[in-house]
Amino acid sequence: MSNKKKVTVTIFFIFLSSLSHAQTAARIERLLETGAVSYADAAQFVLEAADVLTAPTTAAAFSYASGQSWLPKGAEAGGAARLDGLSLLIMRSFDIQGGLLYRFTKNAHYAYRELVYINVIQGINDPAMAVSGDLLLFMVNRLLSYQEVGQI
Repeated sequence: MSNKKKVTVTIFFIFLSSLSHAQTAARIERLLETGAVSYADAAQFVLEAADVLTAPTTAAAFSYASGQSWLPKGAEAGGAARLDGLSLLIMRSFDIQGGLLYRFTKNAHYAYRELVYINVIQGINDPAMAVSGDLLLFMVNRLLSYQEVGQI
């Protein structure tokens, strides 16, 4: 391969990698500006963070999470994600074992309780409240930090 071709290929790959970072930053900015994320957006972000799916579309992520029963019954792709429903998605996608009641039931209520217990969910909150993009990012970041140090 000639030097000219090597330089062209290198520039091409640098250009591609810069596009992926720009897309990720744009997605995070969009999430930060969202007052209530949808189940599809939440599924896309959480499944990618948990390394379950690589760069999924929102539709593919929602379909996968629904098919695995990682979302509460009746959750719609465009519907506002509730805190307890998001907790179930996080617990299942990150394969967190949880306590005795969560292990038996695998439901949103006990998933929420587990994330409160391990301080992923903090402060005064309601399991039925809509999840903002900021809260979604905080929860996933906190969970990844705990995993990094081996606390989960």
